[in-house]
Amino acid sequence: MATTTDYLALDLGAESGRGMLGRFDGERIALEEVHRFPNQPVKLLDTLHWDLPRLFDDMKAAIRKAATLSPGATLDGIGVDTWGVDFGLIGRGDTLLGNPVHYRDARTDGMMDAAFAAVSRERIYEVTGLQFLPFNTIFQLLALRRAKSPLLDVAETLLMMPDLFGWLLTGRRAGERTDASTTQLLDPRTGAWSDELCKALDLPRAILPGLIDPGTELGPLLPSIAEEAGLSRPVAVIAPGTHDTASAVAAVPASSSSSSAPPDWCYLSSGTWSLLGVEVSQPVINAETMRYNLTNEGGVAGTTRLLKNIMGLWLVQESRRTWARAGREMSYEELTARAQVAPPFSALVDPDDSSFLSHGDMPSRLAAYCKRTNQVLPSDEGAIVRCCLESLALKYRWTIERLEGILGTTIRTIHVVGGGSKNALLCQFTADACGRPVHAGPVEATAIGNILMQAIGRGKLGSIRDLRAVVARSFPAVVFEPRDTAAWDDAAGRFAALVK
Repeated sequence: MATTTDYLALDLGAESGRGMLGRFDGERIALEEVHRFPNQPVKLLDTLHWDLPRLFDDMKAAIRKAATLSPGATLDGIGVDTWGVDFGLIGRGDTLLGNPVHYRDARTDGMMDAAFAAVSRERIYEVTGLQFLPFNTIFQLLALRRAKSPLLDVAETLLMMPDLFGWLLTGRRAGERTDASTTQLLDPRTGAWSDELCKALDLPRAILPGLIDPGTELGPLLPSIAEEAGLSRPVAVIAPGTHDTASAVAAVPASSSSSSAPPDWCYLSSGTWSLLGVEVSQPVINAETMRYNLTNEGGVAGTTRLLKNIMGLWLVQESRRTWARAGREMSYEELTARAQVAPPFSALVDPDDSSFLSHGDMPSRLAAYCKRTNQVLPSDEGAIVRCCLESLALKYRWTIERLEGILGTTIRTIHVVGGGSKNALLCQFTADACGRPVHAGPVEATAIGNILMQAIGRGKLGSIRDLRAVVARSFPAVVFEPRDTAAWDDAAGRFAALVK
């Protein structure tokens, strides 16, 4: 009988976090959710923060529950993954210098223009190959520098969010490469921090941490946390692909890309954000990738994720919150059912319009966008959700077409992973809009990739190819075949006129 080994994934998303216990028998993995908790930002003195103490307390609760559910002391690893770009600062004597600031905070307003006044947009992209987003770490740090923040004067180390939690769990300060790649301060060709950009923007290079690869053991869980959790023996904390998309893409049940042939499949990590791209062996940095604002982020096993960040289901999530505040509480299932019967293509929006980025009244912002583009946004909630989903599917098509042109390949299959893979309507829209089959699942790809990268780190799996074979055996995909593509071809022409 095969020995089963347990691993705990602490997977934090923009809306919620979860502790997922993975039981791996060498062939298949079984998942059990041990703890789920909300992730609600907190505004203090007009600054939007992550509630770090509450999140860490919930993470410890997940460890306690996992220890109870992992009989015979079989828990062999703990790994943390989160979103990218955000960070905490550590001062002398392991002092946490305040709560990390949320990427949707307004402090980065105007910072891209300020950066380009010192270093050209072209040069920053040439060095980093990263998509320009106003909240990238480079612009957050520039905001601190221009505000003459005293935190930069006393900080010893900057740790990205998953690295920050790794430090709280083990006491070790280290930066894992996949999350470091979201900062726009890392040179993806050399794998090193860019001294050039730090110097040009007067950013403190000395606080950027030493870098480690996915699968590296950070160290044992601190004794005080192990005791609080009721663990009878030391448990290793292992850095997976700590950027959640890196872990999600690791768990895509597709054949790994070869070192030479362009990929014929793409991934779509679908949730609050939609991250659509391909896995390549080397960064792709040229005039075309810059023109379309594509990004080169670090993947596991030395790969690069050439992708585009798309606003994603944030449009629906923030609309739902707006309606709930007005007393119209509806589940996602109800909204999706109403969207399914709403008239098609009544209005279209570019999901990445800057007006949609921050918290607030999303239906009003969608209506204002439609007014600017000579469209009428329906007032019915189902029709608004349908507008969002159709627009997302068309943005996926637009992105795939540009990836194909840049790489000289044909994308034949779309692998959708993450929470959005449960949305059958969006998956069908995606297949129809793109004219390609969609393979949906696994839903918990991020946690699965986290867990199986821990297994690689512990020597229980040999390669990313082995990892993906485990996923394919454990979680059969749901396939959506394209249909009625002609109507989507017509809508794609309307949509293309909206994309800047």
